Amino acid sequence: MKRAIITAALSLALVFGYACSGNGKISKGESKRIKEYFTQSLQDADCSYSNNKKVKIKNIAEARAAVWECWKEAVDSYSEEKLIAPFSIDEPRDTGYWHLPEALEPDATMPYYFIEKGEQPAAGYPLFLYMHGSGPKTSEWESGFRLCHSYDDAPSLHFIPQIPNGFGELYRWAIQSKQWAWEKLLRLAFLNENIDRNRIYFYGISEGGYGSQRLASFYADYLAGAGPMAGGEPLKNAPMENLANIAFSLRTGELDYGFGRNAMTDNAAKTIAKLAEEHPGLYKNFIEIVPGMGHGINYETTTPWLSKHTRNPHPTYFYWEDYDMYGRHRTGFYNLRVNETSRTNDEERTCYEVKIDGNTIEMTVKNATYTTTRSLYNIPMFFERAYQPATKGNVTLFLNEELFDLTQPVKVVVNGKEAFNGKVQPTIEAMVESCAEYFDPERVFPAKIDVEIK
Repeated sequence: MKRAIITAALSLALVFGYACSGNGKISKGESKRIKEYFTQSLQDADCSYSNNKKVKIKNIAEARAAVWECWKEAVDSYSEEKLIAPFSIDEPRDTGYWHLPEALEPDATMPYYFIEKGEQPAAGYPLFLYMHGSGPKTSEWESGFRLCHSYDDAPSLHFIPQIPNGFGELYRWAIQSKQWAWEKLLRLAFLNENIDRNRIYFYGISEGGYGSQRLASFYADYLAGAGPMAGGEPLKNAPMENLANIAFSLRTGELDYGFGRNAMTDNAAKTIAKLAEEHPGLYKNFIEIVPGMGHGINYETTTPWLSKHTRNPHPTYFYWEDYDMYGRHRTGFYNLRVNETSRTNDEERTCYEVKIDGNTIEMTVKNATYTTTRSLYNIPMFFERAYQPATKGNVTLFLNEELFDLTQPVKVVVNGKEAFNGKVQPTIEAMVESCAEYFDPERVFPAKIDVEIK
C-alpha cells in the first residue's frame, strides 16, 4: 500500500526505445524497468517511475495485461515466504509460517493453516481470513480450525493464522505488523488463479471480532464482506461510512456486556441503518443482537451469509474517512490516492466522499474532529464529529473504461468548484502507478488526474 513517490523525469526512450507506441505493447527494456520499480516498491524503497507514452483506448486491455505480467514476475521473483498450498480440511494438517518484520514486531512468527473445502468453482475459491479470540493462543487457534470445519460455506478457502505473541498490545489483529501480513495475503491472493479476487472476506470472534471490524473499515476496497462476531468496536476505530459497497455482518449476544460489546453493536446497527436509508442498496448489513446470549453465540451463520456477496471494485459512490490505525494511514482507497494530506494536525481525519455520474466526478473533501460524548469502563465509546471543508491537499483520481468514456472530457468538481475539465489520455505510467498502489488486477487504471484541493 505504500505510495511510490512519483517525480517528473525525462523519458528514457533514448535508452530503451519507445516504451509503448500506442498499440499496448511494452518493450523488453521498459518491462525490465517496470519490474525493477515494482521490486523496489515491494521493498518499501523510495522510488519513482515516469513514462508518459500514450496508449490507444482500443489497446488498453493489452497494455494492462503486460503491466500485470510485469507485476506478477516481480512478485514471483521477490524473496519472501509465499502461501503454502491449501490442504483439504479432511486431510492431515500442514502448517505455514510467516515471519513478521522485526521492526514492526520483534520475534514474531505467525503460523497458519490454509484449508480447502469442496471443489474449486470456475471463478476460483472465495477466501476467508479468520481471526481467533484472545484466550490461550494455541487452543484458540485449534478452536478456529474446528469452527471453520463446521461452517456451511463450501466451496471455500480459509486462512487461519495464530497470533504470534499472545500478550498485551501485541495480541491485536489490526496493529501494523498484522497490517503487513494482511496486505501480503491480499497481494498473493490476487496473483493466485485458484482464488476469486472479488470474493475475499475478513471475519473473527471476540478479539478477532474487534480486529475484523477495524480491518473491514480500513480495507473495504479489497473486500466483498466482513463478519465480526461477539465484538463491537467504538465507531471511531471503524467508521461505518467506509463500508459502502461491501457486505457487513456483526452479531453479538444481548447479554455480552464486557467492554460494552452489546452497546457498541447496537450503536453500529443504528448507524448503518441510517446510512442504508440515505444510500439505498449500498450498505448491505446483517447486524444482530442475539437474544438471551452472552459472549458465546452461534457462529455458524456468518460465513454462509457473507459468501453470497461479491466485491464491486469500481463503485460509482464511496466514502473514505482516512483514519490512522495504530499509527498508520492508508495512502489510497478505491480509485483515489493521497499525494498530500488535507489534515492540518494529527487529531484531524480527512473524509472523501466521491460520486461518479457519467464522466463527472463530484468530490467532497472535509476534515473531521472527534469529541467523546460518553465512556464505558473508562474507555471512550461514543463520539460526535465536527467537520470543516478541506482547504489544502493533493490527490490522484485514477480512471478506467469501466467507469468513464475515455474518448470524452472528464470533469472533476471538488467542494462545489470545478477542479478539472478535459480529456485524459491513457498512459503506461498510470497503469504502473496504480498497480504498485493497489496490487489489484481490477485496479490497474489506464488514466489519472491529479487534483489540488483548495
